Amino acid sequence: MHGQQEPAPNAPEGAAPRRELPGHIAAALAGAGGASDSAGTPWAGRDLSGDAAKIHNFEDDDGTADAGYLAAIEALREGRGGEADVVRALATARVFVPVMATLAEEADGVDGLHADKQADMALVTLKAPDGRTAMPVFTSAAALESWHPEARPVAVYAARAALSAVSEGAQLLVLDPGSELTFVVRRPAVWALAQQRDWTPSYLDDQLESALASAAREFPAVRRLETRQGAGTASRTGTGQTVAGGGAGPELQVVLFLADGLDAAGLQALLGRLNDAWAQLDVFAENVDSLEVKLQRFAQETAP
Repeated sequence: MHGQQEPAPNAPEGAAPRRELPGHIAAALAGAGGASDSAGTPWAGRDLSGDAAKIHNFEDDDGTADAGYLAAIEALREGRGGEADVVRALATARVFVPVMATLAEEADGVDGLHADKQADMALVTLKAPDGRTAMPVFTSAAALESWHPEARPVAVYAARAALSAVSEGAQLLVLDPGSELTFVVRRPAVWALAQQRDWTPSYLDDQLESALASAAREFPAVRRLETRQGAGTASRTGTGQTVAGGGAGPELQVVLFLADGLDAAGLQALLGRLNDAWAQLDVFAENVDSLEVKLQRFAQETAP
């Protein structure tokens, strides 16, 4: 049993079950695209042209990556910083969201050929290896152009990009895919960005560890529980350097120290009941993106 790893029972491998949207995000989405702006002022009759009413926040933007984000990424690569520092820097950074033209309607052209009648601009989404929807986001215009020359870059703050990701059903933001270092922002951090609040990784969350341990005390076979950073949080640069952050997951490793005597059927039943108990915890639902369970034999200390 020592060193054995199991995916979370009754959940897609490597991913926690899909969660309901937090109230702040649902409220923000409910107000998007309405007849008035966020202050309640109607759009009708307003002149949005000219310098007097600029609607773009980045007129003087040179298209380069945010300096704070680059510094946080460099610190992560050198082992001086963590994932939370990168997400914190991203919270105030401008990013580029790629949009692509999609055909909305067709018209009959000459000689029976079809002609474009109307085209819409659509956000680009990707499929992650575990099947979840991911949204690509770029820290510089050059990185986006290198990834897809036909995509149009739309400059937004990262919080707005996160809110757009949620509205598209995406649980991951993928920063700079195809670049030297791709950083994946997982679901709890995406929600934190969308709500413009700080994010603590689940593997550093003492409240979460206490809640999981408290639920596990209901099961006598579990003698102790620890949470650690999941191996899936690691990423790799284009030159092969391993970086301790930016991976898609599993993000959280739960180490269970078990008493002897459990057979395979008993172990499976225990893991299923533990998973059900943890799923009832709000702190687990909100803060855990994906997890792995590691089983170890509990070594009882004896007095000399």
